[in-house]
Amino acid sequence: MANYKIALNFEDGITRVIECPEGEKVLDVAFRNKINLPMDCSDGVCGTCKCRAESGSYDLGEDYIEDALTAGEAAEGLVLTCQMVPASDCVIAVPTTSTACKIVQQKFSATVAKVVSHNDAAIVLEMDVQDVVPAFLPGQYVNIDVPGSGQHRSYSFSSAPGERRIGFLIKKISGGVMSTWLEQAQPGQKLQFAGPLGSFYLREVKRPLLFLAGGTGLAPFLSMLEVLAQSNSEQSVHLLYGVTRDLDLVLVDEIEAYSRRLSNFSFTTVVADEVSKHPRKGWVTQHILPEVLNGGDVDVYLCGPPPMVDAVRGYFDSQGVKPNSFHYEKFTPNIVTGAVA
Repeated sequence: MANYKIALNFEDGITRVIECPEGEKVLDVAFRNKINLPMDCSDGVCGTCKCRAESGSYDLGEDYIEDALTAGEAAEGLVLTCQMVPASDCVIAVPTTSTACKIVQQKFSATVAKVVSHNDAAIVLEMDVQDVVPAFLPGQYVNIDVPGSGQHRSYSFSSAPGERRIGFLIKKISGGVMSTWLEQAQPGQKLQFAGPLGSFYLREVKRPLLFLAGGTGLAPFLSMLEVLAQSNSEQSVHLLYGVTRDLDLVLVDEIEAYSRRLSNFSFTTVVADEVSKHPRKGWVTQHILPEVLNGGDVDVYLCGPPPMVDAVRGYFDSQGVKPNSFHYEKFTPNIVTGAVA
């Protein structure tokens, strides 16, 4: 009997992944996992348990009434979790907060495996997970506790879900709490983290993808690319990776490797510094070619500092471009905020 992974995404950015045995309903499995999804009748009559299935295949049966879920709503991906029987892994958007469903944020521990510094620009942190492997969607982030500081910092996974060795690409900040700790970190030291969090994650791939990364905003795209490579995705993917200085351009070899694993993958690097020797200078918006927008039939994912996110949004408006979907995440050294359009 198959077990399917069901990712429940709540309005406050918390995600919980549960295992759903073949033939079981989502609501029943959620309750068994002590997740109190909205419900009243549990018989397909009231519509209280209505959510949105963002990906995956499932069966809703015929034991619900039109007042609870219309044919038009079902066609748009709305589901009744009291009737929904998954036939694959699924992602479900729950229209309430995790606290309303009595969710306690998951905590994990891992030990430092490797710390690699890339000039004064970034640090690659790799950790080996202890006990439970965190379940997350490619693109999401966690809050990592900085030992001895009483503080935490938010970082997106650069590794794919399901791996015992997890990775992060961290912006190096002079005097920064995490950067300072990582300067003396040794293999075997333990770190605690909580999550996953965030509404910025890879949706079901149905059309060409355009990834726009600014600086260490590259991290979530490495996770997404690995998932696409593992699934042998055939959709075209273009990554536009922009940085401020030449020294900020890191992990290009890893990106290049995906060109060999994904037949329809291409990427472009851009440096903003006017004195750079890089062949492409300027801002990311100056290098978005019409062909990667595919006439608007494209899903755009953007992760970078707030000015970059605002510039791209302004560019689309000025050009009259409306992508099929546009998912973005802004970050500063200490804060991650996501939004989905």
